[in-house]
Amino acid sequence: MARSLRIEFAGACYHVINRGNYRRSLFAERGAAAAFERTLDEAARRFGWRIHAYEVMRNHFHLATETPEPNLSEGMKWLQGTWVRRYNGFRRLVGRPFQGRFRGILVEPGEAFGQVCHYIHLNAVRAGVVPAERVLEYPWSSLPKFSRRGRPSWLAPETVLRQAGGLADTAAGWRKYRDYLVWLATDDAARRDLAAARLSRGWWIGSEAFRQAMRQEALQRGMAIDLERFGGLEPEAVEAERQAVWEEQLAGLAQAARVDLQRLPARKSAPEKVLLAAALKRTSSVSNRWLADRLGMGQPASASQFVRRGELDPGRRQAIDRLVSIVKT
Repeated sequence: MARSLRIEFAGACYHVINRGNYRRSLFAERGAAAAFERTLDEAARRFGWRIHAYEVMRNHFHLATETPEPNLSEGMKWLQGTWVRRYNGFRRLVGRPFQGRFRGILVEPGEAFGQVCHYIHLNAVRAGVVPAERVLEYPWSSLPKFSRRGRPSWLAPETVLRQAGGLADTAAGWRKYRDYLVWLATDDAARRDLAAARLSRGWWIGSEAFRQAMRQEALQRGMAIDLERFGGLEPEAVEAERQAVWEEQLAGLAQAARVDLQRLPARKSAPEKVLLAAALKRTSSVSNRWLADRLGMGQPASASQFVRRGELDPGRRQAIDRLVSIVKT
């Protein structure tokens, strides 16, 4: 199967991720993380990137990158290829250190991009490498570089400062940002909100309007963005992402059918439920269990039976046909 194309345009923002092949400890070896930072510095200058956050962990890296030119793929090819040549050459190795193609998740500028930056800066805390109170001490991160003299010109502070409450780009402002990260890492509600934002999965991060705009952009360019959706996911995350796809498809069907998902009838075999369930089963790999739970149709076997009866009824089948045709067009 051919690779899907990435959505690239001037000013696009991305959450970029890649891991070591077989989760090997790429950056734990002496000098590897520092060499990656130096190569990132070269890449950012060469391709004009604005890096809003980055962190290099033992076996993977994260970048929050803004591309003034549509050159993410070109730049990442250079960044990873250059670092790999240096890494392998110094150690007299051959082979591919990274697990494969990098993941470049489109991010909506503003609050969503700020969340990605905070998430990246807390990677070492979540991994147990440093406690939250010492987050500034993790060296392979953009965080300690922001407040230093001689900060790289490509390191952009405005997103993290603005999205942490409009802080100033001063030593005091960065101390407040550190306090904000500690709060995000230790407050139960804040941690849940950050985790619920799905900041490392899918092909987009942001509002529904942003998703629709980016999907339209992809369709106009003939891109198959759904092929990107599951790329690079860990096995345990695939099911959650699959369910997110079903939820999006269900919302689209409900909108087309003018059904309020928040006010579905209580009856398990209500016509509205059967209509949505049948249409979703025709257009996706949705499971009976998910349908039964999401639409309140009782047991999985009951949901399947209700759909089968609906398909056998001529009047209901015509309604299902019409709904599916509307959504496909």
